[in-house]
Amino acid sequence: MALRAPAAAPASDLIADTTTQTFVNDVIEASKTRPVLVDFWAPWCGPCRQLTPILENAVRAAKGAVKLVKLNIDDHPQIPGQMGIQSIPAVFAFQDGKPVDGFMGALPEIRVKAFIDRLLGGEGDGSADLEMAEEALAAGDANTAAQLFGEALQKDGENAQAAAGLAKCYIKTGDLARAEQTLALVPPTKADNAPVASARASLELARKAADAGDAEAIRAKLDANPNDTKTRFDLAVALNAKGDRKGALDELLTIIRKDRAFNDDAARKLLLQLFDAWGGNDPVTIEGRQKLSSLLFA
Repeated sequence: MALRAPAAAPASDLIADTTTQTFVNDVIEASKTRPVLVDFWAPWCGPCRQLTPILENAVRAAKGAVKLVKLNIDDHPQIPGQMGIQSIPAVFAFQDGKPVDGFMGALPEIRVKAFIDRLLGGEGDGSADLEMAEEALAAGDANTAAQLFGEALQKDGENAQAAAGLAKCYIKTGDLARAEQTLALVPPTKADNAPVASARASLELARKAADAGDAEAIRAKLDANPNDTKTRFDLAVALNAKGDRKGALDELLTIIRKDRAFNDDAARKLLLQLFDAWGGNDPVTIEGRQKLSSLLFA
Protein backbone atom coordinates (compact mmCIF):
# COMPACT_ATOMS: atom_id res chain seq x y z
CA MET A 1 0.00 0.00 0.00
CA ALA A 2 1.38 3.43 -0.89
CA LEU A 3 2.13 5.49 2.19
CA ARG A 4 1.80 9.20 2.61
CA ALA A 5 5.18 10.86 2.74
CA PRO A 6 5.25 12.76 6.03
CA ALA A 7 7.32 15.85 6.44
CA ALA A 8 10.63 15.32 8.14
CA ALA A 9 10.17 15.35 11.88
CA PRO A 10 12.59 16.57 14.53
CA ALA A 11 14.56 13.73 16.09
CA SER A 12 12.86 14.41 19.44
CA ASP A 13 9.46 13.67 17.86
CA LEU A 14 10.50 10.30 16.43
CA ILE A 15 11.12 8.42 19.69
CA ALA A 16 8.88 8.64 22.76
CA ASP A 17 7.59 6.72 25.77
CA THR A 18 3.92 5.98 26.16
CA THR A 19 1.51 4.85 28.88
CA THR A 20 -1.81 3.07 29.07
CA GLN A 21 -3.54 6.44 29.18
CA THR A 22 -1.69 7.98 26.21
CA PHE A 23 -1.42 4.86 24.03
CA VAL A 24 -4.40 5.76 21.84
CA ASN A 25 -3.03 9.18 21.04
CA ASP A 26 0.66 8.15 20.79
CA VAL A 27 0.10 5.03 18.73
CA ILE A 28 -3.41 4.58 17.30
CA GLU A 29 -3.96 8.17 16.21
CA ALA A 30 -0.32 8.83 15.33
CA SER A 31 -0.22 5.77 13.04
CA LYS A 32 -2.83 7.40 10.81
CA THR A 33 -0.14 9.88 9.76
CA ARG A 34 2.95 7.66 9.70
CA PRO A 35 3.71 4.05 10.75
CA VAL A 36 4.45 3.67 14.46
CA LEU A 37 6.64 0.96 15.96
CA VAL A 38 5.76 -0.02 19.53
CA ASP A 39 8.60 -1.48 21.57
CA PHE A 40 7.19 -3.54 24.46
CA TRP A 41 10.00 -3.83 27.01
CA ALA A 42 10.88 -4.08 30.70
CA PRO A 43 13.91 -2.90 32.70
CA TRP A 44 14.87 -6.45 33.74
CA CYS A 45 14.92 -7.73 30.13
CA GLY A 46 18.48 -8.08 28.81
CA PRO A 47 17.49 -8.61 25.15
CA CYS A 48 15.32 -5.49 25.42
CA ARG A 49 18.39 -3.46 26.34
CA GLN A 50 20.11 -4.85 23.24
CA LEU A 51 17.22 -4.18 20.91
CA THR A 52 16.09 -0.71 21.97
CA PRO A 53 19.19 1.21 20.77
CA ILE A 54 19.06 -0.74 17.49
CA LEU A 55 15.44 0.29 17.04
CA GLU A 56 16.24 3.90 17.86
CA ASN A 57 19.11 4.02 15.34
CA ALA A 58 16.98 2.44 12.62
CA VAL A 59 14.12 4.87 13.23
CA ARG A 60 16.46 7.86 13.10
CA ALA A 61 17.93 6.49 9.85
CA ALA A 62 14.40 6.45 8.37
CA LYS A 63 14.40 10.27 8.73
CA GLY A 64 10.86 10.80 9.86
CA ALA A 65 9.11 8.10 7.84
CA VAL A 66 8.39 6.04 10.95
CA LYS A 67 8.04 6.73 14.68
CA LEU A 68 9.09 4.63 17.69
CA VAL A 69 7.01 4.46 20.88
CA LYS A 70 8.21 2.49 23.91
CA LEU A 71 5.93 0.90 26.52
CA ASN A 72 7.24 -0.46 29.83
CA ILE A 73 5.07 -3.55 30.37
CA ASP A 74 5.80 -3.65 34.12
CA ASP A 75 4.35 -0.19 34.62
CA HIS A 76 1.63 -0.59 32.00
CA PRO A 77 0.58 -4.25 31.67
CA GLN A 78 -2.96 -3.70 30.40
CA ILE A 79 -2.24 -3.14 26.69
CA PRO A 80 0.32 -5.95 26.25
CA GLY A 81 -2.15 -8.18 28.09
CA GLN A 82 -4.91 -7.26 25.67
CA MET A 83 -2.60 -7.95 22.73
CA GLY A 84 -1.59 -11.35 24.09
CA ILE A 85 2.09 -10.49 24.43
CA GLN A 86 3.72 -13.22 26.51
CA SER A 87 7.42 -12.60 25.88
CA ILE A 88 9.61 -9.58 25.28
CA PRO A 89 11.14 -7.82 23.53
CA ALA A 90 8.15 -7.59 21.24
CA VAL A 91 7.77 -4.99 18.51
CA PHE A 92 4.51 -4.26 16.74
CA ALA A 93 4.04 -1.94 13.78
CA PHE A 94 0.83 0.10 13.70
CA GLN A 95 -0.51 1.67 10.55
CA ASP A 96 -3.84 3.42 9.99
CA GLY A 97 -4.81 2.75 13.59
CA LYS A 98 -4.18 -1.02 13.72
CA PRO A 99 -1.28 -3.47 14.10
CA VAL A 100 -0.04 -4.70 10.71
CA ASP A 101 3.24 -6.51 11.43
CA GLY A 102 5.67 -7.34 14.19
CA PHE A 103 8.51 -9.49 15.50
CA MET A 104 9.75 -11.02 18.74
CA GLY A 105 13.27 -11.09 20.11
CA ALA A 106 16.40 -8.99 19.74
CA LEU A 107 17.01 -8.94 15.99
CA PRO A 108 20.31 -7.65 14.57
CA GLU A 109 20.32 -4.14 13.12
CA ILE A 110 20.18 -5.24 9.51
CA ARG A 111 17.04 -7.28 10.17
CA VAL A 112 15.38 -4.34 11.92
CA LYS A 113 16.20 -2.10 8.96
CA ALA A 114 14.74 -4.69 6.58
CA PHE A 115 11.58 -4.82 8.71
CA ILE A 116 11.19 -1.05 8.54
CA ASP A 117 11.90 -1.03 4.81
CA ARG A 118 9.11 -3.55 4.20
CA LEU A 119 6.78 -1.57 6.44
CA LEU A 120 7.42 1.55 4.39
CA GLY A 121 6.58 -0.23 1.16
CA GLY A 122 10.18 -0.66 0.12
CA GLU A 123 9.85 -4.19 -1.17
CA GLY A 124 9.70 -3.24 -4.87
CA ASP A 125 11.85 -5.74 -6.73
CA GLY A 126 13.49 -6.86 -3.48
CA SER A 127 16.72 -4.99 -4.21
CA ALA A 128 16.81 -3.33 -0.79
CA ASP A 129 16.57 -6.66 1.03
CA LEU A 130 19.20 -8.15 -1.26
CA GLU A 131 21.50 -5.22 -0.59
CA MET A 132 21.09 -5.76 3.14
CA ALA A 133 21.72 -9.47 2.69
CA GLU A 134 24.94 -8.76 0.80
CA GLU A 135 26.02 -6.38 3.56
CA ALA A 136 25.33 -8.99 6.22
CA LEU A 137 27.28 -11.64 4.32
CA ALA A 138 30.22 -9.27 3.81
CA ALA A 139 30.18 -8.55 7.55
CA GLY A 140 30.36 -12.29 8.30
CA ASP A 141 26.77 -12.63 9.52
CA ALA A 142 25.85 -15.66 7.42
CA ASN A 143 22.71 -16.44 9.44
CA THR A 144 21.12 -13.04 8.88
CA ALA A 145 22.19 -13.01 5.24
CA ALA A 146 20.72 -16.49 4.70
CA GLN A 147 17.37 -15.39 6.15
CA LEU A 148 17.22 -12.37 3.85
CA PHE A 149 18.32 -14.29 0.77
CA GLY A 150 15.84 -17.03 1.63
CA GLU A 151 12.99 -14.53 1.92
CA ALA A 152 13.92 -13.10 -1.47
CA LEU A 153 13.84 -16.58 -2.98
CA GLN A 154 10.41 -17.24 -1.49
CA LYS A 155 9.13 -14.15 -3.31
CA ASP A 156 10.93 -14.99 -6.54
CA GLY A 157 12.15 -18.56 -6.98
CA GLU A 158 14.18 -17.57 -10.06
CA ASN A 159 16.10 -14.73 -8.40
CA ALA A 160 19.66 -15.58 -9.38
CA GLN A 161 21.27 -13.09 -6.98
CA ALA A 162 19.31 -14.49 -4.04
CA ALA A 163 20.17 -18.08 -4.94
CA ALA A 164 23.83 -17.21 -5.38
CA GLY A 165 23.87 -15.32 -2.08
CA LEU A 166 22.21 -18.17 -0.21
CA ALA A 167 24.72 -20.59 -1.71
CA LYS A 168 27.55 -18.39 -0.44
CA CYS A 169 25.99 -18.46 3.03
CA TYR A 170 26.10 -22.26 2.96
CA ILE A 171 29.70 -22.11 1.75
CA LYS A 172 30.53 -19.77 4.62
CA THR A 173 29.18 -22.31 7.11
CA GLY A 174 30.89 -25.24 5.40
CA ASP A 175 27.73 -26.85 4.02
CA LEU A 176 29.00 -27.34 0.48
CA ALA A 177 26.36 -29.91 -0.44
CA ARG A 178 23.50 -27.49 0.24
CA ALA A 179 25.38 -24.75 -1.58
CA GLU A 180 25.51 -26.96 -4.67
CA GLN A 181 21.83 -27.85 -4.31
CA THR A 182 20.92 -24.16 -4.10
CA LEU A 183 22.89 -23.28 -7.23
CA ALA A 184 21.17 -26.13 -9.05
CA LEU A 185 17.90 -24.20 -8.61
CA VAL A 186 19.12 -21.34 -10.81
CA PRO A 187 17.35 -21.42 -14.19
CA PRO A 188 19.68 -22.28 -17.12
CA THR A 189 19.00 -18.86 -18.65
CA LYS A 190 20.56 -17.22 -15.58
CA ALA A 191 23.40 -19.67 -15.01
CA ASP A 192 25.98 -17.23 -16.40
CA ASN A 193 24.87 -14.25 -14.29
CA ALA A 194 27.76 -12.64 -12.43
CA PRO A 195 26.47 -13.49 -8.91
CA VAL A 196 25.98 -17.14 -9.91
CA ALA A 197 29.43 -17.36 -11.49
CA SER A 198 30.87 -15.85 -8.32
CA ALA A 199 29.08 -18.40 -6.13
CA ARG A 200 30.20 -21.31 -8.32
CA ALA A 201 33.79 -20.08 -8.15
CA SER A 202 33.50 -19.77 -4.37
CA LEU A 203 32.15 -23.32 -4.14
CA GLU A 204 35.01 -24.74 -6.18
CA LEU A 205 37.53 -22.79 -4.12
CA ALA A 206 35.98 -24.09 -0.91
CA ARG A 207 36.45 -27.65 -2.17
CA LYS A 208 40.07 -26.93 -3.01
CA ALA A 209 40.58 -25.42 0.43
CA ALA A 210 39.34 -28.59 2.08
CA ASP A 211 42.17 -30.46 0.33
CA ALA A 212 44.84 -27.81 0.93
CA GLY A 213 45.05 -28.11 4.72
CA ASP A 214 45.88 -25.66 7.52
CA ALA A 215 47.38 -22.35 6.43
CA GLU A 216 49.88 -22.10 9.29
CA ALA A 217 51.20 -25.60 8.69
CA ILE A 218 51.53 -24.88 4.99
CA ARG A 219 53.33 -21.60 5.70
CA ALA A 220 55.80 -23.39 7.96
CA LYS A 221 56.49 -25.86 5.17
CA LEU A 222 57.01 -23.01 2.69
CA ASP A 223 59.35 -21.19 5.08
CA ALA A 224 61.50 -24.32 5.15
CA ASN A 225 61.62 -24.39 1.35
CA PRO A 226 60.68 -21.04 -0.27
CA ASN A 227 61.19 -22.51 -3.76
CA ASP A 228 58.41 -25.09 -3.30
CA THR A 229 55.88 -23.68 -5.75
CA LYS A 230 53.25 -26.34 -5.05
CA THR A 231 53.30 -25.46 -1.35
CA ARG A 232 53.03 -21.75 -2.17
CA PHE A 233 50.01 -22.52 -4.36
CA ASP A 234 48.39 -24.52 -1.54
CA LEU A 235 49.08 -21.63 0.84
CA ALA A 236 47.24 -19.23 -1.47
CA VAL A 237 44.21 -21.54 -1.46
CA ALA A 238 44.30 -21.88 2.33
CA LEU A 239 44.72 -18.15 2.90
CA ASN A 240 41.70 -17.39 0.73
CA ALA A 241 39.68 -19.92 2.71
CA LYS A 242 40.60 -18.00 5.88
CA GLY A 243 39.42 -14.75 4.30
CA ASP A 244 42.94 -13.38 3.71
CA ARG A 245 42.40 -12.25 0.12
CA LYS A 246 45.44 -9.98 0.05
CA GLY A 247 47.66 -12.83 1.26
CA ALA A 248 46.31 -15.21 -1.37
CA LEU A 249 46.82 -12.58 -4.07
CA ASP A 250 50.44 -11.95 -3.05
CA GLU A 251 51.34 -15.67 -3.07
CA LEU A 252 49.82 -16.25 -6.50
CA LEU A 253 51.47 -13.18 -7.98
CA THR A 254 54.77 -14.45 -6.61
CA ILE A 255 54.26 -17.76 -8.43
CA ILE A 256 53.38 -15.99 -11.68
CA ARG A 257 56.46 -13.82 -11.37
CA LYS A 258 58.84 -16.70 -10.56
CA ASP A 259 57.34 -19.76 -12.23
CA ARG A 260 54.63 -18.80 -14.71
CA ALA A 261 54.57 -22.27 -16.29
CA PHE A 262 53.83 -24.06 -12.98
CA ASN A 263 51.19 -26.74 -13.48
CA ASP A 264 50.00 -25.38 -16.82
CA ASP A 265 49.63 -21.76 -15.67
CA ALA A 266 47.67 -22.85 -12.58
CA ALA A 267 48.43 -19.70 -10.54
CA ARG A 268 46.98 -17.34 -13.15
CA LYS A 269 43.93 -19.56 -13.62
CA LEU A 270 43.32 -19.69 -9.88
CA LEU A 271 43.73 -15.95 -9.62
CA LEU A 272 41.06 -15.40 -12.26
CA GLN A 273 38.81 -17.79 -10.35
CA LEU A 274 39.41 -15.79 -7.19
CA PHE A 275 38.49 -12.57 -8.99
CA ASP A 276 35.19 -14.19 -9.99
CA ALA A 277 34.55 -15.33 -6.42
CA TRP A 278 35.43 -11.98 -4.85
CA GLY A 279 33.49 -9.94 -7.39
CA GLY A 280 34.63 -7.27 -9.80
CA ASN A 281 34.11 -4.38 -7.36
CA ASP A 282 36.14 -5.89 -4.53
CA PRO A 283 39.22 -3.71 -3.79
CA VAL A 284 41.53 -6.74 -3.82
CA THR A 285 40.12 -7.83 -7.20
CA ILE A 286 40.79 -4.37 -8.62
CA GLU A 287 44.32 -4.31 -7.21
CA GLY A 288 44.94 -7.88 -8.35
CA ARG A 289 43.84 -7.27 -11.93
CA GLN A 290 46.16 -4.25 -12.16
CA LYS A 291 49.14 -6.17 -10.78
CA LEU A 292 48.42 -9.21 -12.94
CA SER A 293 48.27 -7.06 -16.06
CA SER A 294 51.58 -5.43 -15.13
CA LEU A 295 53.19 -8.85 -14.79
CA LEU A 296 51.76 -10.35 -17.96
CA PHE A 297 52.32 -7.40 -20.25
CA ALA A 298 55.52 -5.92 -18.84
